[in-house]
Formats: sequence, C-alpha cells, structure tokens
Amino acid sequence: MKRGLLFFLGIIICSSIHAVELNPPTSYAKVKAKSGDAVFKLLRKYHLMEASCNIDAFYSLNNMSKSDPLLANKTYQLPIAIYQYNGTSIRSTIGNNDWDLAVSIQTYNEKLRDAKVKPTIYREDKILYVPHHLVNCEGSVPVTASAPTKEYVKTDIFFGTGEKIEKKSNVLQGKVYYIISGHGGPDPGAMKKKGNHQLCEDEYAYDVSLRLAKNLLEEGATVHMIIQDKNDGIREEQLLKMDRDEICKDKGAIPLNQKKRLQQRVSSVNGLYKKEKSNGKTQHTVIAIHVDSRSVGQKQDVFFYYSPGSRTGKKIANNIQNTFRKKYQVHRKNRNYTGTVTSRGLYVLRKTNPPAVYVELANIQNTSDQKRILPASNRQALANWLYEGLTGQTIK
Repeated sequence: MKRGLLFFLGIIICSSIHAVELNPPTSYAKVKAKSGDAVFKLLRKYHLMEASCNIDAFYSLNNMSKSDPLLANKTYQLPIAIYQYNGTSIRSTIGNNDWDLAVSIQTYNEKLRDAKVKPTIYREDKILYVPHHLVNCEGSVPVTASAPTKEYVKTDIFFGTGEKIEKKSNVLQGKVYYIISGHGGPDPGAMKKKGNHQLCEDEYAYDVSLRLAKNLLEEGATVHMIIQDKNDGIREEQLLKMDRDEICKDKGAIPLNQKKRLQQRVSSVNGLYKKEKSNGKTQHTVIAIHVDSRSVGQKQDVFFYYSPGSRTGKKIANNIQNTFRKKYQVHRKNRNYTGTVTSRGLYVLRKTNPPAVYVELANIQNTSDQKRILPASNRQALANWLYEGLTGQTIK
C-alpha cells in the first residue's frame, strides 16, 4: 500500500474535501470475511456506515466493483488507518493539532472497544484506529440519510410488481439451484373443483417455487426458475387464478405435447448448468415441485423421488425428509410425519445433469391436504422447510 493512498482515495470520491495533513499510518486495518458476510454488514460492524464515502473507499482499497461479493476466508482491507499510539496524545501521534479531530478519533476507538470489535483501547494496546471519513470526507453524508444500506439481488424472476429481493447474506454464494415448477402453460396439471373455483396444480406449485427461490436468493444463491410467469408473483390469496401464460426459461412457449414439454425443461436446465459450470460453479441442485392427484379419501404427507442410482439425489431427498420430520415434531405434535423417499425413473430426474429431487406437496383431491397449500402462510412454511432441507441453513 503506497503512503498516503487513503488520503488520495478521499480526494477522488468525496463530495467535499477536508484537507487534513497527517503523519503516514503504520498500516491499514484488515479483516477476514466469514461465510455469510456482505460489504455493508462488514462496514456496519466497524461503524463505517456513518459516512457513504467509506463504502467507495472499501471497494477502491480492495480493487473491487460494487457487484463483487465478499469471499469467505479472504482478507480485506478496511478504510481505517492504523497508527502506533505514542503514549502521549492522539494529536502528536497523527501529527495534527486539531482538537476536534482528536476527540472524534478517540470517540470512534471507544465505540469499537465498547462493541467488542476491538478488544482493548488504544491507550493499552498502542493501536490507534483512524477511520477514513474523519480525515477525508467532511462533505460525505451518513449512509442512513442518502445512500442505500441494502443490497438487492439482480434476477429475471418476477416476484410481484415493485418487489425487490434484499440480499441478507452470502452464505449460499457459489451454489446454484434450478427450480422446476410442475406443468404450466397449456398444461395445468392436477385439478380439483372447489366451489366455483378450479384448483390447479401448476399455480400452487409455482407459488411455493417462487417463495423457495426468494429464500435462496436472499442468502446469496444463484437461482434459475425454469418455468416462469411474467405476471404472477408471490400471491397471498387462497384460491389462485389459473392462467396459461407460463414459459420455459431460455426456451419460450411451453409445448402442448408432454414429451416435448419435459425435453424442453431438461434442455433448459442442462444448458444453464453448462454455463454455470464453465463459470466455476461446482454445487448444483435441481428441485422439481409438484402437487399430486390421488383418490379423494387419501391423505398424504409431502414425499420425494430421486433418480435410481443417484446417491446425491437420494441424500438431498433424505435431508429434506428429515427436515419435515423435525418440523412435524414441533408443529404437528399430534401425529407423525409419514412422507417417503423412493427412487423413480421420471424423465426430469433421469435426464437433468445436476443431481435432482422431485417433490409432491399434497394430494389436491383431498380436503385435508388442500389445507397444506391453500393458505399463503402454509405455502410459505413449505418453502421454508424445503429451503432448510436443501441448504442445511435455518430460516431466520
């Protein structure tokens, strides 16, 4: 790091210049990113979100663009100059006689000590922190006042008009999920008349799929919704209106012919998988979400299929099954969970290149099972449990 670089950064990124001459610092504070860390989260921990110029300084110091995520276990420089405290005063340590600046630096160091970010105060360990904004950014405004404090996910998935997905962490960074919502387009899937309304498998499977996609995106995963509807986002109604305008990602209109429909979505998955793999992504999972249709009197719990011979697919299915079993012990104590995991040679399971699991959420014909998918809160619970089973992470 060249001498004075911190001050140079301040000149090029701040809206108003605070010309302060200081002795050159000993070094700059560094931190190793943990799994789930994001830039704003890291800066907030070090009380650097009080001025927007610290954000720009962080990206500049680390030669990053604002679209670059933090990588777990990588060490990053913080916009904090480190001085060897001389035991006399802050002013003589930094080579500047500005009393107010010295008080601000002292207050900043005390904040870090009180928050246990820094274990001791500079008077004890002789390490004085001088944050970038106190020296360079007099005209920089607090982030809470005029700069965004949230990171949003870029995605081609429509979740609802004006709906933005906030990234909460990068805990799933590098992992890719391909969500295939069952049926769609000219094929509504399983159907059941409820009063004057027609319940359609594809609408309920799609809503749960969207909710799962949102959960995954919020934690930094890459998500491809293979079947997409450009005007149906996450819906809160119990009775979801049927339409036939779903399309297949990168493929367009969904064919009427069943075999061609299956081939189309498999081709979409495998094409995307090839691209993601070439970009260095190594962890890929396909999940196909359906609603079953059996006899009216047959109750069934959520159950799973995997491709015969696929150890990874079986492991994924078992993980989700175990999650549902544990959730039932908490939320459905009056009865045991009976959902199964079995192998089945379904086309989507056999032909997709990444490991895959196939989920049946309920029997649409059964009144009791309908209660699992009609209330929006239950559809969200299904998405949450699928998320936890897929990732091993707990919904916060």
